[in-house]
Amino acid sequence: MTIGERLKEERLRLGLSQTELGAAGGKGKTTQINYEKGAGSPDAEFLAAAAEKGVDVLYVVTGRRTPEASSSFNGDEIALVEHYRQLPEGDRQHTHKMVTALAAMVGRADTTK
Repeated sequence: MTIGERLKEERLRLGLSQTELGAAGGKGKTTQINYEKGAGSPDAEFLAAAAEKGVDVLYVVTGRRTPEASSSFNGDEIALVEHYRQLPEGDRQHTHKMVTALAAMVGRADTTK
């Protein structure tokens, strides 16, 4: 997937039109269309403004999602991570496989990782 394709994906995820996202970054609709087609690349100022609208800029640029801030975890999630961090490496690998398998059973995980 290209930067332009990921930018479009983020725009659609946020429910923004090409005009809205372009304007947020100080660009017109045509420039936004060109970014999404790969006929140009957004600059840092545009990406900073897009981030203010909720665009995951790390994802747009690299294809990797920005990790969720630990402050958004609920109490159970915090406890789970704390316990996981206390495990020896071998047990961490086993735990990861087990949790991935459990999540796959309910259809909520990408098991290709």
